Amino acid sequence: MDFGLKNKVVLITGSTGGVGQALVREFAKEGAKLSISSTSQEKLDKFVPTLDIAEDHLLTSIVDVTKEGQVKDLIAKTVKHYGSLDVLVPNAGDEGKALPIQEQTYENFEHTFAVNVFGVMYCMKYVAVQMIKQNHGHIVVIASDGSMVGSPSMSHYCSSKHATLGLVKSVAMELGPHGINVNAVSPGAIDTDMMKRIEKMALPNLSHEEAQKKYAAGYLDNRYATPTEVADVAVFLASEQANHINGGAIRMDNGMESTSR
Repeated sequence: MDFGLKNKVVLITGSTGGVGQALVREFAKEGAKLSISSTSQEKLDKFVPTLDIAEDHLLTSIVDVTKEGQVKDLIAKTVKHYGSLDVLVPNAGDEGKALPIQEQTYENFEHTFAVNVFGVMYCMKYVAVQMIKQNHGHIVVIASDGSMVGSPSMSHYCSSKHATLGLVKSVAMELGPHGINVNAVSPGAIDTDMMKRIEKMALPNLSHEEAQKKYAAGYLDNRYATPTEVADVAVFLASEQANHINGGAIRMDNGMESTSR
């Protein structure tokens, strides 16, 4: 299917992580012009040569999304380089440190919220100005099933993702009248390095295989989502075919919601 994204300008944060790389590859397949950011030049230097994309369709930046000024500059740099900004995908995220509530710290909550909530808010804040001028745009937030459920020892992460979904719903109401769609992809466990870190933190006595089996048991297909599956949903939400979807979240939990009691 042609999603009509050829030569559309797409900005993706957190582009060198597991889901981030998949997002870049899938939007590149659609012929989009990409502006991608990472916190590491080393990671970008390793990742970029693996891409099948024209040189004039790729702009890279080093950005810490917890720094408002850096996010503002990223948006301005993208618009100056390409002349427009059609799609924003705030993907940068952090799992924080798994701790039971009696051991939780302000620092753990603060850092997790700085990336998962404030990072998304800064991106929305500055891209909104450009998209309102254009009278069109799509914002696709990579959220989490943790936006809707809880998880032991992950109160900091789940509460941050609940807040992120609140942003999506509220900002959709603000920007919808300007022809801008704001939605989220909310996957459960994804087969990435982040998930492996969560396994080690939350289930330290289990091997990767044992922890994966335990987490995956919540899904009807008994497996994690792949990064590409998440990216493909984001591509759809960024397309004109999704224009009548606004303020929503597509849950990628393979039946967890239906089977929960």
